[in-house]
Amino acid sequence: MVKSSEDDRVLYPLKVVIIHYLIWVTLIIVVVELGKFERKKFKTSSLRNGQAKVEEEPADLYPIPGREARILTRKTQRDTESYPIMLWWSPLTGETGRLGQCGADACFFTLNRTFLHHPMTKAFLFYGTDFNINSLPLPRKAHHDWALFHEESPKNNYKLFHEPVITLFNYTATFSRHSHLPLTTQYLEGVEVLKSLRYLVPLRSKNNLRSRLAPLVYVQSDCDPPSDRDSYVRELMTYIEVDSYGECLRNKDLPQQLKNPASMDADGFYRIIAQYKFILAFENAVCDDYITEKFWRPLKLGVVPVYYGSPSIADWLPSNRSAILVSEFAHPRDLASYIRQLDHDDSLYEAYIEWKLKGEVSNRRLLAALRERKWGVQDVRQDNYIDAFECMVCSKVWDNIRLREKGLPPKRWQANVMHLSCPEPAVFAFSPLAPRRSSLREMWIPSFEQSKKEAQALRWLVDRNKNFSAQEFWALVFKD
Repeated sequence: MVKSSEDDRVLYPLKVVIIHYLIWVTLIIVVVELGKFERKKFKTSSLRNGQAKVEEEPADLYPIPGREARILTRKTQRDTESYPIMLWWSPLTGETGRLGQCGADACFFTLNRTFLHHPMTKAFLFYGTDFNINSLPLPRKAHHDWALFHEESPKNNYKLFHEPVITLFNYTATFSRHSHLPLTTQYLEGVEVLKSLRYLVPLRSKNNLRSRLAPLVYVQSDCDPPSDRDSYVRELMTYIEVDSYGECLRNKDLPQQLKNPASMDADGFYRIIAQYKFILAFENAVCDDYITEKFWRPLKLGVVPVYYGSPSIADWLPSNRSAILVSEFAHPRDLASYIRQLDHDDSLYEAYIEWKLKGEVSNRRLLAALRERKWGVQDVRQDNYIDAFECMVCSKVWDNIRLREKGLPPKRWQANVMHLSCPEPAVFAFSPLAPRRSSLREMWIPSFEQSKKEAQALRWLVDRNKNFSAQEFWALVFKD
């Protein structure tokens, strides 16, 4: 037998710590990469009304009235001496150089980092999911504004949801109503699609279809997200029949041509879902005002959403009785009992679709948000929300330029924690007989806790206002 040396006995605890550290870093990387994979899989073609994320827009095909797209030429190179430069630090739009008109103002938008130290560079634009510590425009000068565009789930970048990081930004466009450019209704084309009866299946037909369809449908392929929705649905399935078409808890198959996630906005998919009375509309995260197509789609189709997600969802319902809120039921068995009651009583069920049958959207907040937003969804007559974000920053930069020209101090804008508000993830624990937690499901809470340390470390390094390495960052994160 080989005896362990004194050095081995002394170093062993250190070796264990190092091994645990490496395992944890690996797990964090897995979460980040999974988030990036999901985003690429489902979102790459949705950011510019169907264009790919980094696809360039042809200058001669720019369709929006009042805006011009001019490809960088010698003349526009000269123009950069006269117009503020907005530098996309995350290559969201693929703009190598474009002079964009924003009302009476114009700014030069680019992702070309050679403009980093240009005297006319006034703002840096960041896409939240791609915001990382490996490369930041430091040192940050007094006239450099930072602007954040983040319409996605917190699971893609938890650091942004803590005060030390979100307050680094001057301007924001997020799903929160408190953002400088709220994107809360980003998945809703307008009030008319809510009123539309195009896909509505009459209740008598739905009742007949119940002979072969469950009362509830569930379609999810992003399994075990921070909201822990699959655990709830799994428990609910023990009390009521649910047809599940996605990769998560699947017990029913879609036609082959509709199995691609990109088909979830296809007419054929809509026709299948519209046959159901209820749909489980569960978000992947629980955040105020984080409301996705999971909520709006069933309302458009005439299906009653059984909703779990944004705690503030009641502020956005088309009418007081247009959705069933999971948060109002103590346990899945109580929810199942209520749905069975509605399933067996047509008058009770119809109360949830009466607003649609009459074409009455009574929520003043929702109506005002749709009316007042400065961007459209799948509408070539309007700017999309990325264009609106760019112009918001451009206009605010110009406002300060004019103040300085008058000898007045510039107005300072700053984001706050209300611009991205998400509580710590939680898990459901209904029964000791529930299947063993997946490793991914187990990771969200420690990942959130880890992100708090990352946010504090990042803020300290940015406030120091000089470039730093990844090693410096992680050393701070794991300092204690």
